Amino acid sequence: MAKELTPRQKQVVRLLSLGCSVREVARILKLSPSTVDNHKSAAMARLGTDKVALLTRWAIKLRISPLNDKLTKEEKRLSGRKNDGWN
Repeated sequence: MAKELTPRQKQVVRLLSLGCSVREVARILKLSPSTVDNHKSAAMARLGTDKVALLTRWAIKLRISPLNDKLTKEEKRLSGRKNDGWN
């Protein structure tokens, strides 16, 4: 099922699963929030969920975002976060 997601959808799912908001994901990926929201919606539809919590579970199950995954220093800097949500 992960093969059905585009590379950009996988990036968006990963960042959302790490606790980033749509605006933070947009800043990290240098996209508009509406574009990020479109990728999010398309990924959720492909995975058959309408809940972000389940999207996170899919990200872990499909190894898009492993349990030990964290935002990189650059992702933290671009998002404006001091931590990655797991700390």
